[in-house]
Amino acid sequence: MLLKAKAPKKRFQRKGRQATESDLKAVSDYLKDETPQRDHLIEYLHRIQDDRGYLDSGILTALAELLKLSSGEVYEVASFYHHFDIVKDDDTPPPALTVRVCDSISCNMAGAEKLINELQAGLGDRVRLQRVPCVGRCETAPVAVVGTKPIPFAIAGQIYNTIDQGNHNDQIPADAECYARYVKSGGYQRLKSIVAADDEATREAIIKTLESANLRGLGGAGFPAGRKWRIVRGYAAPRLMAVNIDEGEPGTFKDRYYLERSPHRFLEGMLIAANVVGIAKIYIYLRDEYAGIRALLQRELDTLKKNPPCPLPEIELRRGAGAYICGEESAMIESIEGKRGIPRLRPPYIAEQGLFGRPTLEHNMETLYWVCELLERGADWFSQQGRNGRHGLRSFSVSGRVKRPGMYLAPAGITLRELIDEYCEGMQEGHTLKAYFPGGASGGILPASLSDIPLDFDTLNAYGCFIGSAAIIVLSDQDSVRQQALNAMQFFAHESCGQCTPCRVGTQKAATLMNELNWDQGLLEELCQVMGDASICGLGQAAPNPLRCAMKYFPEEFAQ
Repeated sequence: MLLKAKAPKKRFQRKGRQATESDLKAVSDYLKDETPQRDHLIEYLHRIQDDRGYLDSGILTALAELLKLSSGEVYEVASFYHHFDIVKDDDTPPPALTVRVCDSISCNMAGAEKLINELQAGLGDRVRLQRVPCVGRCETAPVAVVGTKPIPFAIAGQIYNTIDQGNHNDQIPADAECYARYVKSGGYQRLKSIVAADDEATREAIIKTLESANLRGLGGAGFPAGRKWRIVRGYAAPRLMAVNIDEGEPGTFKDRYYLERSPHRFLEGMLIAANVVGIAKIYIYLRDEYAGIRALLQRELDTLKKNPPCPLPEIELRRGAGAYICGEESAMIESIEGKRGIPRLRPPYIAEQGLFGRPTLEHNMETLYWVCELLERGADWFSQQGRNGRHGLRSFSVSGRVKRPGMYLAPAGITLRELIDEYCEGMQEGHTLKAYFPGGASGGILPASLSDIPLDFDTLNAYGCFIGSAAIIVLSDQDSVRQQALNAMQFFAHESCGQCTPCRVGTQKAATLMNELNWDQGLLEELCQVMGDASICGLGQAAPNPLRCAMKYFPEEFAQ
């Protein structure tokens, strides 16, 4: 019996769409002869979109092949972030220019809806119009962004003129502090002395100074900075650092304010922390909305690296992509690793296993900004500041119905009434204080009758609120609390990462119920309980705060 010869095995082929030679060549050009790195995926997506204006399926497939990832993995990252535009084969690419109008709380109160309606009627098809969440410029509400150029106190005619003029890029702040000026004024001397000493006694003394001053994390969580340095320092090297400048909380703009004026004050504090804790590499994560700040920081980092005051650790400036959830520390770390910004379950905490599985020191930018000042003036100087039994200083981002919105450095424990009267020149003409958000959208809402509570960490807990990053949004008798509570919930629904059902479904359902003329307050309270108890991270846990406060403190707005 003759045996039939076996047919030759077919050559292995990838399933699904294959990258074309032209797409592979195009993506290779974007990688600039670099060895492809998995954690740079979001950086590569930015390069491509910045050049082309969108991401098409062929380019994503080619990028996946060069990174040795599945197409699905690249697509799920690109589709997670709001600032990436994915165009499928049969889709029409978006217009070359996009106008974005913030519709979050401060801008909503300042007339954003009217502006959006005017632009919808006047822009036609020549540009794309998008409503977007907070862009970090609440003191100049309403704010529009043409390309990457922010337009403060925006009106339709001003936006049309900006479009016609053709300059659509955010500019580096003209008054920003440059490296040479900072060094001439004594900058980096503290860092040089610490590096020169190179002993444990010096590092221990610095940590004790932070502990004595009771400097707490100023991104919102308020964890003691000195204790965090001590914890991370106790884990085995190599240790990494992640700096969080993704201030997406509606009402917050303090980090932008400080960076525009003194970027090296922050950078020196960051490098001191790196030396004391023993950091091998630093990642600075900056929100994508701050295009001018990104150019500024990159310029100053390049100058610093060319003229280092001492040996520096490796520093990378990473770019967010429009996801509020990446302000949460573990979500930010996922994003730096080139993944979707989805919060991690704990334990382990990132101090032990953070970036790339290594012990990680995570800090908000402003926390590091204060390090040099504390070391120069001493812990007593800082702790002796404060009012009403509180200690230290706070950077308050104030917006809404005050005469002079802005960022104000004021004593911790100052009350809202004191802040408005002493720093903001009072309420706007014809407006009477009605309510305020003490900590941005997630911090809850308090009535005018509670405007004499000291504003600080832990002082607002009993009222169902918290100070967070100290974003104060002031409402008047001409504003609807229930409307702004709905605005906050719609923001959370838009920004939920979708990982857990209580947050993903709960925020959407709450926004739907809150959009009704008559709120089912019993059902809404049950929904708040589920979100607070079962959400994985702070977004879902804090989302009920404005809703609960609206029902508790403003029953007159729900009277039948």
